[in-house]
Amino acid sequence: MKAGLQIVVLGLSLSSSWGNGHATTFRALLKACSQRGHDILFLERDVPWYAAHRDLERPPYCELAFYSSLKELPRFRERIAQADAVIVGSYVPDGVAVGRYVQSVAQGVTAFYDIDTPVTLAKLARDDYEYLSPELIPGYDIYFSFTGGPTLGMIEEHYGSPAARALYCSVDPELYPRLPRVERWDLGYLGTYSPDRQPTLERLLLTPASLAPDLRFVVAGPQYPADIVWPANVERIEHVPPAEHPAFYAACRFTLNVTRADMIRAGFSPSVRLFEAAACGTPIISDDWEGLDTVLAPGREIHVAKSASDVIEALTNWSEERRIAQSEAARHRVLAAHTAGHRARALEGTILESVGSKARKRIAIRARA
Repeated sequence: MKAGLQIVVLGLSLSSSWGNGHATTFRALLKACSQRGHDILFLERDVPWYAAHRDLERPPYCELAFYSSLKELPRFRERIAQADAVIVGSYVPDGVAVGRYVQSVAQGVTAFYDIDTPVTLAKLARDDYEYLSPELIPGYDIYFSFTGGPTLGMIEEHYGSPAARALYCSVDPELYPRLPRVERWDLGYLGTYSPDRQPTLERLLLTPASLAPDLRFVVAGPQYPADIVWPANVERIEHVPPAEHPAFYAACRFTLNVTRADMIRAGFSPSVRLFEAAACGTPIISDDWEGLDTVLAPGREIHVAKSASDVIEALTNWSEERRIAQSEAARHRVLAAHTAGHRARALEGTILESVGSKARKRIAIRARA
């Protein structure tokens, strides 16, 4: 169904994938929305960090515009007011003020897209309102969440959201194809440094590397402290741009998924790396968390490791047939259920459910024209 929605998104970043997973998520989702006939304006706060690392300035699937401060938002007042849906993302600078402005101006559906749900809820619990405050939540018609499961009910019951809906990350199959295997490493990890992920990275990658010096490992991503001691057989790469992710996965016999502590506690919070690696045909070793089996089946589509020995066992004892069978099963599952097209349809359907009669009439008139 091509509903021809007019959508405005105010997100952390679309132009730069450096040090954040938001850009990859928005790029895949908005491209799929555009393919379904929707017109999209993405508004991004112009900040020095992302300005210095932009790898997408003219997306072909949406209009990208920058604003330097809250005082500049009124430049887009008419677009925000007339849009069928206005979506504010997590970690948007001055997100509380941005949310208040959107809720006061928008005439269509308003939504909050939380790409960091467990982190957001932990911040709210300690009265940290960096980009979202409790009084804003009931004012958003929809709360799209990267976390599903029981968390959705809590957002509705405790914070008063009219509709909390899971909208997981996804993969764009066109950008994450299965490439010919040119394996350089036995196990690779792709991710920005995070203090709460580091203990798991040490347990499931650095310790196996120390215990198996004949195997090859790689950790790719920015912001790792200089005082980390890397085993000699662990290669470090500062940054892998999204366009090079498929080649990175193709160079790994296995890839490691590590989940943030808040997301483990919440459960039902899949990482985009799961879907990307699976689409590229690389078998995944992952830490464990509640709800993982609703995304990929442990033992058949993904290997769950609790210790270094679990990792070494897979790297050294698995047959090639077993490794390929797991990667094929995961790839089939992801392409059948976890692509950006699936998320775009879910987003569209939820918005249409929330659209009032006036907006529905507006869409119908535009469609006839």
